[in-house]
Amino acid sequence: MVLGKVKSLTISFDCLNDSNVPVYSSGDTVSGRVNLEVTGEIRVKSLKIHARGHAKVRWTESRNAGSNTAYTQNYTEEVEYFNHKDILIGHERDDDNSEEGFHTIHSGRHEYAFSFELPQTPLATSFEGRHGSVRYWVKAELHRPWLLPVKLKKEFTVFEHIDINTPSLLSPQAGTKEKTLCCWFCTSGPISLSAKIERKGYTPGESIQIFAEIENCSSRMVVPKAAIYQTQAFYAKGKMKEVKQLVANLRGESLSSGKTETWNGKLLKIPPVSPSILDCSIIRVEYSLMVYVDIPGAMDLLLSLPLVIGTIPLHPFGSRTSSVSSQCSMSMNWLALALPERPEAPPSYAEVVTEEQRRNNLAPVSACDDFERALQGPLFAYIQEFRFLPPPLYSEVSTKANNNVLSLLGSSSRRF
Repeated sequence: MVLGKVKSLTISFDCLNDSNVPVYSSGDTVSGRVNLEVTGEIRVKSLKIHARGHAKVRWTESRNAGSNTAYTQNYTEEVEYFNHKDILIGHERDDDNSEEGFHTIHSGRHEYAFSFELPQTPLATSFEGRHGSVRYWVKAELHRPWLLPVKLKKEFTVFEHIDINTPSLLSPQAGTKEKTLCCWFCTSGPISLSAKIERKGYTPGESIQIFAEIENCSSRMVVPKAAIYQTQAFYAKGKMKEVKQLVANLRGESLSSGKTETWNGKLLKIPPVSPSILDCSIIRVEYSLMVYVDIPGAMDLLLSLPLVIGTIPLHPFGSRTSSVSSQCSMSMNWLALALPERPEAPPSYAEVVTEEQRRNNLAPVSACDDFERALQGPLFAYIQEFRFLPPPLYSEVSTKANNNVLSLLGSSSRRF
């Protein structure tokens, strides 16, 4: 008898969204099918799946052990989030010479369903970085007697959701800095910078409104600028490796001596980037907004405001805030949006309604009822599917201004 051959082995997921991209979160059920196509009858020992999620860090550094001796030090670390195995057909026996227990699969296409639950504990968001990654995958293995196994691995995406509608991420971020330039025994006036943003949490695609005031009392021409930076931190064996990446930036008008510039909500758009990773013990991804003044021939005046890139956008027409006064103010804004403007005074009631009609049809109307109905309507309905693209390509920032920014962060002396 001539045995058949395996034509294809594929894995498909039962996706949870319309984009046909397998995206899950902690506690979700991952389900799908292993698709097997054979050209003839084959005997199979087992068909298994192995699902795993883990974070892994790896980098190397050169060390000098003497005048003419050098060696390479490896730094690796791994965190496992789950490890699931299942047998779709067959058994676990390793004796390939045994004729017992073999399963016969006939020619054609065959589907084998699988399903498993992700842990309820927080998982790290899928990520690909310079020195580490967070990956989740399912691997199918087809074992046949006296033949090498056929294997296939397919990754899926996990997002650990960050809701920016929390008080800590809705609080404004602000700061003030001042710098005085000195040249030998001469001292010029100070350069001052103050900046504020409305909140700490944002999602990709949003624009950050920057409110800033820059005053140049020095004798030099300066330029106010702003930039978003991504910082990747990798931890292994008590060491840390850090990579900083410019994500987006903007430039203001040049300021001559004695001039002042004010930004009244200058917009800086956040491109498609990975969300912040804050709960992984070996990989952290953080963001910051740098508002700074480019000073020729001197270190830049830098103000750093922390950012968190989340996955659940701001609720439309208002949000929860951390202060009672803000909540009251926001509630009044919602009421103004939900209720129509006060119309022109109507004619006298007796002019249009008889006394009999008034008795039969009069019914009280409550403004609170109108407001509740407005809240239940489509005005406050929120349905949004969010897809994330990989972070931008990593490249060293070579401009003078950005090097000064990185220098103040303690990273200009390192090259990765």
